[in-house]
Amino acid sequence: MAAVPQRSPLRYPGGKTWLVPHIREWLRGGCRLLAEPFAGGAIVSLTAVMDGLAERAVMVEIDRDVAAFWRAALDHGDELIERLLAFDVSRENVERIERTPPATVVDHGFRTLVLNRTRRGGVLAPGASLTKHGENGNGVGSRWYPDTLATRLREIVAHRDRLAFFEGDGVGMLEALAQQPGARLFVDPPYTAAGGKRAGSRLYAHSEVSHRRIFEALAGGTADFLLTYDHSDEVLALAREHDFNVAAVEMKNGHHARIDELVITRGRLFN
Repeated sequence: MAAVPQRSPLRYPGGKTWLVPHIREWLRGGCRLLAEPFAGGAIVSLTAVMDGLAERAVMVEIDRDVAAFWRAALDHGDELIERLLAFDVSRENVERIERTPPATVVDHGFRTLVLNRTRRGGVLAPGASLTKHGENGNGVGSRWYPDTLATRLREIVAHRDRLAFFEGDGVGMLEALAQQPGARLFVDPPYTAAGGKRAGSRLYAHSEVSHRRIFEALAGGTADFLLTYDHSDEVLALAREHDFNVAAVEMKNGHHARIDELVITRGRLFN
């Protein structure tokens, strides 16, 4: 993990930095197009383009706050960087941004970045609370690194001609992209188990998707894909039904507990 560059300015619940070494193996040899229909922090798209593993990347996100951040970063990156470097991170200033409706896409994108970096766990869903103590007792500013975040944004600006962003339904976009010749699909949907309480419902504003529809789109398409999910009987049954390969990969969650995450592919990725 120490060798994995932190490309995204966003802290994202369920982020996939831990998976980047496997993504590099999956994309070895490169591809024309990498699509990420549930982009979130978009670490896979950023890695694929910045490491030269994909000529272009398409990111899709339905959450309007996250979408505003990506539109601001890609279309108004220099202005967003200026706002970032000039911001005095204090609880008072963060709360002011939190309660002030954004007037422009830059306002909205900056608001998303501020709240993502100052709320507990980076959660943007309604009801999320601001960090109280944070690292070394630094409170809301404990994850606010302006110079580091500005560097990440400058890298995004430098590669924006190879990054496309669309706000909308990831499943619908997936169904279209699954038929795209030469495309690779990284699919990391939010997950809420049927009949059970899962993290997705409290971490994301949009946590309900049709998992069967995702599997059917991938099975009916020609594009290569890498699909990740929580370890669950529901997902294992869908993978078996569609004759996909499944590997359980150990990772650490936000509480540093070791858990298994499922990595599902059309062909075998792990020996």
